[in-house]
Amino acid sequence: MVKLIRLTLAAVLEVVVVTLVVVLAAATMPARSASTGPSSMPSSMPNMPEREMTPEEKAKIAFNAGVRAVNKADKYAANAEKASDARKKEKAAKEANERYADARGKFEQVVQLAPTMPEAWNYLGYTRRKLGDYDAALAAYDQALALKPSFAEAIEYRGEAYMRMKRFDDAKAAYLDLFSGNRKLADKLLGSMQSWVDAQQQVGDAGVQEFAKWVQERSQIAGQTTALTRAGAGSSWP
Repeated sequence: MVKLIRLTLAAVLEVVVVTLVVVLAAATMPARSASTGPSSMPSSMPNMPEREMTPEEKAKIAFNAGVRAVNKADKYAANAEKASDARKKEKAAKEANERYADARGKFEQVVQLAPTMPEAWNYLGYTRRKLGDYDAALAAYDQALALKPSFAEAIEYRGEAYMRMKRFDDAKAAYLDLFSGNRKLADKLLGSMQSWVDAQQQVGDAGVQEFAKWVQERSQIAGQTTALTRAGAGSSWP
């Protein structure tokens, strides 16, 4: 009986020693992070890098944004012109200028990205002119026409800039160029000329008065020759 107890105590002591060894070994081992264990999975797949847009793609986006801004600006400008209330007129004019300025920035970006796009240069000239920067507008129109000499819209816009700068001979030349090749835009330019000289009648400038007389004469000629065109003949057919 005594021998049996001794053996049992020895066995117990052996178990205790083994247990202590195991515990100490476990305590001295570096803890393994659950996130780095072999069974752990990343919470999400890594983001794939986006493709860098080409300059042409960036230019297209900026161009379209600029056109939208111009369309909004034109609407505000038309509202300002029609408004009879001074406060509403001022507010609409301010909204128009802000959007023209926004559009100008877009088109300046476009011509940096795509300098051979005549439409962008033309719009850049348009927004500069609407903001009263006529010299810069002419530079943009000249660039558009250098790239596309037959660009009728740029000729018409440049003619309006010439008129507001009182470069009347250049404005007349722009009208005559359009009259021989694009009657629709020629009529548009002549209408702008008539509106402008009507607003300038009180100025008393001799050059403006002479230009106003020329505009009146050209209006009469345009009316007489309209019937000679297909559009005019069609509109007057009984």
